[in-house]
Amino acid sequence: KNIFFCWKNTKTLKRLTSTPNFYGGGDEFVSRRQLMKLNLSNLKFLRTSRKSFMSQTRTMTQKPDSIPDPSQVVDDLLCSKQRDVQIEETIDAAPAILGSPSRVLSIDTRVERAWAHWKNLGRPRYIVAPMVDNSELPFRLLCQKYGAQAAYTPMLHSRIFTETEKYRNQEFTTCQEDRPLFVQFCANDPDTLLEAAKRVEPYCDYVDINLGCPQRIARRGNYGAFLMDNLPLVKSLVEKLAQNLNVPVSCKIRIFPNIQDTLKYAKMLEDAGCSLLAVHGRTRDEKDGKKFRADWSAIKEVKNALRIPVLANGNVRCIEDVDNCIEETGVEGVLSAETLLENPAVFAGFRTAEWAANNEEEGFVDGGLDQGDLVVEYLKLCEKHPVPWRMIRSHVHKMLGEWFRVHPQVREQLNAQNILSFEFLYGLVDQLKELGGRVPLYKKKQIDTPNPQESPQRV
Repeated sequence: KNIFFCWKNTKTLKRLTSTPNFYGGGDEFVSRRQLMKLNLSNLKFLRTSRKSFMSQTRTMTQKPDSIPDPSQVVDDLLCSKQRDVQIEETIDAAPAILGSPSRVLSIDTRVERAWAHWKNLGRPRYIVAPMVDNSELPFRLLCQKYGAQAAYTPMLHSRIFTETEKYRNQEFTTCQEDRPLFVQFCANDPDTLLEAAKRVEPYCDYVDINLGCPQRIARRGNYGAFLMDNLPLVKSLVEKLAQNLNVPVSCKIRIFPNIQDTLKYAKMLEDAGCSLLAVHGRTRDEKDGKKFRADWSAIKEVKNALRIPVLANGNVRCIEDVDNCIEETGVEGVLSAETLLENPAVFAGFRTAEWAANNEEEGFVDGGLDQGDLVVEYLKLCEKHPVPWRMIRSHVHKMLGEWFRVHPQVREQLNAQNILSFEFLYGLVDQLKELGGRVPLYKKKQIDTPNPQESPQRV
């Protein structure tokens, strides 16, 4: 467009300067000031074109949000000989959908249907938060065995998900038991997000938009919490899904430093068609969960201001924290992330040895389960539901972290192993048990000691 404009101006100049009455009167009259304006217009649009072209060139060459080819990274290979695994054929449970897209529904009707959908799912209170490379299918199923009532997938990149079959097959797997399920996408383009959401719509209960990731990669890719700087775009993302999907749209956000900004933000999402909102009670700059405590009071105000179901995220270290958060904020449920990575049995009332040692006055007893047992259960699930090895490596490090601190030489063996196998990992657990016995998980003595006739692993 800019080049055409310049060409048109140049033709006008040539035609005008070739006429005998260029500076005179008549139909072809033009002043020196007009001539100067035409020339300046040419220069302006040429400069704009050059900047636009250079910006697009940098974007195409840098590709900040691209990912490496999984086939080139050993840990990205699936933990089985099968490489291209479609979504499992065992999925035959239809999603509990809202009915039809909400493009013509009033806010009252949308709120009513949002609650009906949530109640139909059983109003889950204990929820596995979305974690990149860490809330994959085997881990979700492990947490579900120990009390989790719903779960999010890891964050999926909407553009890569629509473009790359290998990415879809490796990063998103599910099964019939994997419900209720939130499938989370990051995005900054409504059409691309809708295309990705349509692919997973039959296999989930919510399509979730990641509006809370505070990491540098989110800044470079212009998604997550950095969309808080562009609220019209956020609104268009929510509206696009709400008006075109048969499953409800949920969002996960962080709070603004100013509570009024947070309330306006949350209300805008509700009005745009969001059916459920998860609120992480930290700002975009408060990345360190150990350094900054989540603001439950801000979550409570959001809950009181909205009419749709609200979930809370932040400050969850044990099952009592979950119950306290629900009581203090009034939310429907609570998400846990980092705590579950170390101890996937949190929602069943288990604590790590470190937690029990720091809270001896509360009285804890051996719960009959240790982290080595959890690793073995997780590995068996991975054999049944293959995922990339990098995810397995990460979980083994997190769940065996306490043992590794006691026996760092075993951790070094794991780090030195470039190509993992299930035999190696099972052997690693056996080696740790031989070196240090058990590292048990504990339960509160007075309240939730398991019934002697019931196995703790079935709680």
